[in-house]
Amino acid sequence: MALKRINKQLNDIINDPPPHISAGPVGDDLLHWKATIMGPFDSPYEGGVFFLDIQIPTDFPWKPPRVKFTTKIYHPNININGHIDLDILRQNWSPGLSISKLLLSICSFLTDPNPDCGSLEISNIYKNDRARYEATVREWTRKYAMGDYLTFIAVFEIIDKIRFARLSCDFRIAKSESLFYTNF
Repeated sequence: MALKRINKQLNDIINDPPPHISAGPVGDDLLHWKATIMGPFDSPYEGGVFFLDIQIPTDFPWKPPRVKFTTKIYHPNININGHIDLDILRQNWSPGLSISKLLLSICSFLTDPNPDCGSLEISNIYKNDRARYEATVREWTRKYAMGDYLTFIAVFEIIDKIRFARLSCDFRIAKSESLFYTNF
């Protein structure tokens, strides 16, 4: 059931992509996705490109996916490891939620945090010094989600893909040679 539902949701994202969001499986693994969220307009996150990792459980949609930011982000409800403190990822999960709707909720959550949970330090700054909070968000967005940093990350992702392709090719060659020698 999970794979059928995940395939349907993937087709929905491809055919009717949510605004400012992209998502899809990593290779052929339908239970592991990567996503990007563009920083919302008119927010201190504007202009940033934020990457997320999504692990979908085998009993999806009955259990929520595990979602975390892989891009460093300054937010009261997102910890330093990228884990998101959002009720719909825990006790308020509904099997009716799609991955697309979940990502839209996370995007909306960026500009509407819950300062009553998550990081006490960042929550206090958010509540008591909004100008300082927004300046720090802009600084982190500029530093980790824009420009040169993204180019740096993209280069390493390409290198990893090349390494994987080489390993995969080496494995296929070794397997072919093994089959060839066992037939003689």
